[in-house]
Amino acid sequence: MDLDGFKTVNDAYGHDIGDKLLVAVTHRLNQPLNGQFTLARIGGDEFVLLAEVSAPDEAASLASALVHSIDAPFTIDPYELVVTLSVGIALYPLDGKNERELMFNADAAMYHTKHTGRNGYHFFQPSMNMLAQTQLQLMNDLWLALERQELRLVYQPKFQAPAGPIVGFEALLRWHHPKQGVLNPDQFLPLAEKTGLIVAIGSWVISEACRQLHEWHLQGYALWSVAVNLSALQFEQPGLVDTIRQSLARHNIRPDLLILEITETTAMNKPEQSVAILTRLTEMGVKASIDDFGTGYSSLLYLKRLPACELKIDRAFVHELSAAGDGATIVAAIVALAKALNLQIVAEGVENETQQQFLTQLGCHTLQGFLLGKPRTAEEIDRDILDSTNTFIRSIYNTRQK
Repeated sequence: MDLDGFKTVNDAYGHDIGDKLLVAVTHRLNQPLNGQFTLARIGGDEFVLLAEVSAPDEAASLASALVHSIDAPFTIDPYELVVTLSVGIALYPLDGKNERELMFNADAAMYHTKHTGRNGYHFFQPSMNMLAQTQLQLMNDLWLALERQELRLVYQPKFQAPAGPIVGFEALLRWHHPKQGVLNPDQFLPLAEKTGLIVAIGSWVISEACRQLHEWHLQGYALWSVAVNLSALQFEQPGLVDTIRQSLARHNIRPDLLILEITETTAMNKPEQSVAILTRLTEMGVKASIDDFGTGYSSLLYLKRLPACELKIDRAFVHELSAAGDGATIVAAIVALAKALNLQIVAEGVENETQQQFLTQLGCHTLQGFLLGKPRTAEEIDRDILDSTNTFIRSIYNTRQK
């Protein structure tokens, strides 16, 4: 079950109002159940109901009652808010023989409801099966990907503005799927989030990025840093601090050379909790970066309290620098805010020299983008290091010969 219109409420009125709305929705959803079945919220505005019914008609009646329970507006002082409910139904054992299959098929039916008008319910049907089965197979493959060492990291260089030297890298995840080829994170991380596998994958990413950074340090690049993206679910895990501490110790990495990137939306979802988590991490010496800045709805009060050292300007704003409009004004305002908060400023998505020059003149400290360097494997980066070293040695030799 998924709320229709919840994101609009969250964006317009803030997370506090959104949280209160979720509590009110939960009370409404419980009313038709009479304490008989298991209702749970599984993240964001998604709910799941486990109910024992004797016939499909009974499931339909229950779904209809749940949909109608949300019909009336919610009074969340001082606002009157309207959301609706889209429901998908999967029956055991017809639509799945285990929890994983049932959840995916119910999810497919729920999205079918959303795509056909919302505010209602649909049973899972074989006609929905293609997408559901594809996603289910991908999810099953993902469970094995770590074990089979199919996950890889590529590294995009971060340059001191305007064009170097390299100060570090952002580690980016890729899945080398045996049949589908190389998959980008947006093709599989939503599945990892849904199943909770994102925690294990995230831990592997942190460890692998630290391992590779240690290799570069041994080659003489002792001041290079590595940045790792944290998902919302991973950020909230109780064991996050210990996971990071163990990875740093295992690979002999200075804490200040590991940068943890969290999106502005993640940081502001539970701002008090975010402040507490980031405080623990920064006390350990790790650096925190607010990623995709400008795309969320930050409270400046909380942004000032977040113990972050870096702010990343979202690529969408950098892209707008090349088009007519307010892009330059917005970026200039973000840079001014970051300077006022004494934050390092990273601009991502730099793709042409006009953007490079403008961002440097504004005072961005670090630039990242295809103009300066594409994401590459560690092996490719190592070959570049070796080539540049050999070129340098040859130049010295040729000078002495003259």
